[in-house]
Amino acid sequence: MTSIIEFSGTVLTGPHTEHHGLWSVDGLLTFRRPAAAPDLVLDGWVIPGLVDAHCHIGLGPGGDVPEELAEEQAITDRDAGTLLVRDAGAVHDTRWIQQRADLPRLIRAGRHIARTRRYLRGFAVEVEPEDLVEAVRKQARAGDGWVKLVGDWIDRDAGDLAASFPARTLKDAVQAAHDEGARVTAHCFAEDTLDDMLDAGIDCIEHATACSRGTCRGSPNRECRSSRH
Repeated sequence: MTSIIEFSGTVLTGPHTEHHGLWSVDGLLTFRRPAAAPDLVLDGWVIPGLVDAHCHIGLGPGGDVPEELAEEQAITDRDAGTLLVRDAGAVHDTRWIQQRADLPRLIRAGRHIARTRRYLRGFAVEVEPEDLVEAVRKQARAGDGWVKLVGDWIDRDAGDLAASFPARTLKDAVQAAHDEGARVTAHCFAEDTLDDMLDAGIDCIEHATACSRGTCRGSPNRECRSSRH
């Protein structure tokens, strides 16, 4: 059954442009009135905002930042038109931002989880494979439904990028996050890492610079979905 919500107020879409009437049809917004009657009518002013799906409010070059700088970062996003931010890993405890009505709405992921000495210093919770599942559970409970892994980084022994964690461990870690009601995303550059992440059932990939139609092995219908290319 189709779900229809009508926003009957004035919709501001720019400094000098307005629409009268906005509808959500099964979650998709449209300015065209559906033929069917709405299930719910909401009245008021509607001001669309941008979504920043990969942001690090509360993170600086050395890791944690003072509260004043985290606030400045949030204000910069807000003033650019962003009203919803999905955190992609930060050291700073940004829960206080969620109490501020003048700052963007924030969905937190907690800290990055990386292999020991295999990421930027001061950014991540660093663990060995045998401790990954427990670290994922901890960050899942500390965040708002997302966990951020570092899937690969420079490995001098390999001479290039290499996966941070074994495929079997990744699968257990993703399952642990799902058991906690959280989803998992991962920083990934290398082609092999993408396949391991997809095999593990990951929910999202960040960056995915090696992603292409021929990257993902297995079924021809398999897709590599990335929040950033």
